[in-house]
Amino acid sequence: MSLYFFLNIASLSIPLLYSFEKKMYFIKWWKQVFLAIICTAIVFIIWDVIFTEQGVWGFNETYLLGLNIINLPIEEWLFFICIPYASIFTHYALKYFFPDIGFNRKTTTLISLGLIILLLMVVIFNIDRAYTFYNYGLLIIILTYSLLTQNKELQSFYITFLVILIPFFIVNGILTGSFIDGEVVWYNNDENLGIRIGTIPIEDIGYAFNMLFMSVILIEKFKEKKLYRVKG
Repeated sequence: MSLYFFLNIASLSIPLLYSFEKKMYFIKWWKQVFLAIICTAIVFIIWDVIFTEQGVWGFNETYLLGLNIINLPIEEWLFFICIPYASIFTHYALKYFFPDIGFNRKTTTLISLGLIILLLMVVIFNIDRAYTFYNYGLLIIILTYSLLTQNKELQSFYITFLVILIPFFIVNGILTGSFIDGEVVWYNNDENLGIRIGTIPIEDIGYAFNMLFMSVILIEKFKEKKLYRVKG
């Protein structure tokens, strides 16, 4: 078994098991959750294929099974299912057990505006760095959309994301070279800011936020449609 494959399965296993917990019973929304994850995955896989071909990042065959689909290792495909599910489960579990978790609307708006202004400056001065430019550009779009639509989920996500970052730093740290010889995933520092938290490019935090909150937005849309049909 490859290290990357193991990390995917290990990340998914416990959240998937607890999805059947009787009180929360997160699995009741499985259609909405997996549909949202798949829709988001399509966007990120296309992005992944392009960046891999352009040498923005790549993979160390030593830690892979050796099976590729559209020039991406099978482990990378699994990443876009396993990691989002585990992270999204964490978000909704925290909301279930701590119903009042989150900032008020005013604080959420101030945080979002501050991030948008900061990210705009970073993007403007790093147009030539592909990972930085497109990653933070997408984050600006997502935050702006959330502000304009007054997305209530963002109020709690700002806090739950901080909790999600704990396992994220462990898994992504291993993938980027912490605790192992070499890297599972390597990055071309000419295409990012060159700032690392341990071995993790700082852009990866924005990347995770983009991928996860995009899925959360879609989950809430799909849940609304289901509830509307039931009431109808």
